[in-house]
Amino acid sequence: MDKRNTALAVVAKVSKVDAGTLTPEMELVADLALDSARSLELLVELEDALETEISDEEAAKLNTVGDILAYIDTLP
Repeated sequence: MDKRNTALAVVAKVSKVDAGTLTPEMELVADLALDSARSLELLVELEDALETEISDEEAAKLNTVGDILAYIDTLP
């Protein structure tokens, strides 16, 4: 599984939304109803699944599924 699909699987798991229905435009708070606790859970799960560390500065920029995918594309 590539990193983008891994990230989508994590978002789907944490948000309890089917991965096939996720679109880049979906907002993590407004569309996926992630509160602060679940947003933190999402970050931890993404870091574990992608074997990376996401800085607080980068995390603050992740507001949509597309933001997450764009961030994934910058990883080595």
